[in-house]
Amino acid sequence: MSQASRREFLRRAGAFGLLRAAGPLGLQLAGIGAAAAASAPQDYRAIVCLFMYGANDAHNTVIPLTPENYGRYAEARSSLAIAREELLPLGTSGLGLHPALLPVQKLYADGKAAILANVGPLIQPIPDAQAFNGSNIPRPPKLFSHNDQQAVWQAFSPEGAKRGWGGRIADMLAAGNGNALFTAVSASENAVFLASDRAPQYQISPSGAIAFNRASAGSVFGSPLGAAALRAQIAAAQPDLLDREYRAVVERSVEAEALLSRALARLPESDPRLSLPEDLARNSLVRQLRIIARLIGVHDDPGLNEKRQVFFVSLGGFDTHDNQLNRQAELLDSVARSVAWFQQVMVQLGMADQVTLFTASDFGRALLSNGDGSDHGWGGHHFIVGGAVRGGRIYGEFPDVALKTRTDVGNGRLLPTTAVDQYAATLARWMGVAERDLPQVLPNIGHFPRSDLGFLAS
Repeated sequence: MSQASRREFLRRAGAFGLLRAAGPLGLQLAGIGAAAAASAPQDYRAIVCLFMYGANDAHNTVIPLTPENYGRYAEARSSLAIAREELLPLGTSGLGLHPALLPVQKLYADGKAAILANVGPLIQPIPDAQAFNGSNIPRPPKLFSHNDQQAVWQAFSPEGAKRGWGGRIADMLAAGNGNALFTAVSASENAVFLASDRAPQYQISPSGAIAFNRASAGSVFGSPLGAAALRAQIAAAQPDLLDREYRAVVERSVEAEALLSRALARLPESDPRLSLPEDLARNSLVRQLRIIARLIGVHDDPGLNEKRQVFFVSLGGFDTHDNQLNRQAELLDSVARSVAWFQQVMVQLGMADQVTLFTASDFGRALLSNGDGSDHGWGGHHFIVGGAVRGGRIYGEFPDVALKTRTDVGNGRLLPTTAVDQYAATLARWMGVAERDLPQVLPNIGHFPRSDLGFLAS
C-alpha cells in the first residue's frame, strides 16, 4: 500500500469510526428530520455533478453566432473554428452550441437547460487581465495543472484536498436522511467532490451496490459454511483499534450492499422507463446516470428514506491537445445524449423538478489553436439541466471571444467572471443549505457580490 493510500485508508477508517460512535445521535437527528418531512412526501432534492475530466474546450462548446463576433472567433481559432452554419442557435442570445449538442439545444428551448458563462475557480474577483498580471490579488493555486485544478474545482484546494463542496453540502443535510450513508454517492470513482466529515462517500457501480468480495455471497468456494465462517471472522472481536475500525468498515459495506440491493430491486434495469437506445447501451456515462436514476427512483424506500442526495458521475478524454475537432464532437455527443436521456427518465419517474444536473471540468482551454488542438486554459462555460432550472437563458457574463481582450490572460485563456463558489452556492441554497451556513460550505463566498446566480427556482 502506498503512503497516499495508507493515509486515505486511515482517514476514512477514522471517519467511519466516528460515524459509528455517533450512531445513536445520528439516528435521532435523522428521525427528527424524517418526522419533520413526513407531511411533505415530495420534499426530496438531489444534485448531480457531471465532471468532464481533461478540460472541455468551452470556446467550441458555446460560440458567438452574430457575423461580427463569429468572425473574431474564427480568426482567433483558425484551424479549430466550427463553421457558422453548423452551429445550433440558442434562442435570441446571439450564441450557438456545438453541433453535437442538439439534445441540449432542445432542452434549452424547452426551458429545462441554462448556460452559465465563463465560470472558474477564484479566491476573490479579479477585474481584468491587467489586474491579473500586475496586482497582488490572490488567485487559485497551481493554475493550468490538471490534478490540482480538478481538486480546486471540486474542493477549493489543490491535489490532496480532504473535503469537497459536494461533501460539505451532504454534511449539512445528512441529518434529514433516514440513512446518512447514501447522502453522497459516486457512480464514477472516489471523488474529492464528495469527500466530507460526517456523510461518508458511498461508491456504487453502474450495475448496482458493490459487494465486499465474498462476504455478501451465499457461499464461498461452493460452501454455505465457508460464507458463514467468513462472516463470523469479520464479526469477531478484535483487540487492535485499527482492526476494529477495519471490521466496522467491512460490516458496514456488507450491510449497505444488502440494504441497497433490496431497495434497487424495486426499480430494476428492465423497467421500461430505464430502457436505453441501442446506440447508448455501452455508453459509460449513461450507465452511470442510469444507476443514479434508479437510486433516485427508490429514495423513499423504508431502508433509505433519503430527502437530500448529492451524486457524482464523470466522463474522461477531454484533454484535446490534438485531434480536437473529432474527439470533442464524440465526447459532447455522449454528454448531450446521456443528459437528455437522464432528464427524460426523471420526467417519467415524476422527479424532474426535484433533480438538477450540472456540468464541471478541470478548466477551459486556450482560444489560440496549437495547430490540431488547444492547450490548458481557465474559465469555461457549463450547463445546468432540470425541471427547477430557469432555462432558456445565459447566466453570467459571456466574454469577447478574441485575443487580447480584458478577459484574456494569455493565448485566449479566459479570466473567469463568475466564481465556482457562486455556482456552488446557487446549488447549495436550492438544496436547502441556509444562507448563514454557506461560508462553511464555500469559504470564499463572502468575497463575491452574489451568492445566488438565479438559474434555479426556489
